[in-house]
Amino acid sequence: MKIISWNVNGIRAVEKKGFTDWLLKSGADVVCIQETKATPSQLGPDLLNPGASNSLEDTDEDTPLFASALSSRNTGISYKSYFSSAKKAGYSGTAIYSRKAPDKVETLGIPEFDDEGRTTIAFFGKLVIISAYFPNSQGPGLRLDYKLAFCDAVYKKCTALVKEGYNIVLCGDYNIAHTPDDIANPKANEGNAGYLPEERAWMDFFTQNGFTDTFRIFCKEPKHYTWWSYRFHAREKDIGWRLDYHCVNNSFVPKVKSSTILKEVTGSDHCPVLLEIQD
Repeated sequence: MKIISWNVNGIRAVEKKGFTDWLLKSGADVVCIQETKATPSQLGPDLLNPGASNSLEDTDEDTPLFASALSSRNTGISYKSYFSSAKKAGYSGTAIYSRKAPDKVETLGIPEFDDEGRTTIAFFGKLVIISAYFPNSQGPGLRLDYKLAFCDAVYKKCTALVKEGYNIVLCGDYNIAHTPDDIANPKANEGNAGYLPEERAWMDFFTQNGFTDTFRIFCKEPKHYTWWSYRFHAREKDIGWRLDYHCVNNSFVPKVKSSTILKEVTGSDHCPVLLEIQD
């Protein structure tokens, strides 16, 4: 089973860069999206049920999204979509695209987080996949308390599900670079949102209390990033942060086959991350 997570920084914007074609050629069983910045009522059929029409459309071969995402939607592959949108227009939001319909889909169930569309939670038998968009703390005294409250709520939800016998894949944009290996300039960013001591301490807690960062199972080296600022040609210079994760409960680690960063996929300030697990 292949699970992709991607902060698209606006699903309508990334669709103009070839998102649907990329999705249909991705080979993913489930694709978790963050920062949709849209409600389902604002989206057309290509984004609500990609591939369902099995249509053949022309696509600009120079699309910057993905080199092999040429036209031809006649793939025989289609996805169902499940959205959790923010009340505020054009803000936040998560979604899950799945080739197989989940048994059920829910949210965190806490209004202050659901009102910002922070989670979409899909159940597939005993596997639970969570698309999560962790808040940007914006620094101490701004939204740091809100973010840490969200982090704690997510941890409690995941822990409760594990106790009920479920396996968890918590994927998404955590908006946290966990260690100095996960950020290009750690010293210069010590006081910045996403690398605050409180945020990193929560990641320490999370990964020391029942959950594993799957990327670090396979790669111990520094300088692997998933987000780059649009400023100062940061992506070209590879001055980035690793903010996007697939974390699983420790007992599920033996089922993890690979965890990789799809750095070649453009179209957003983030790139997708891919988790492959045994069926």
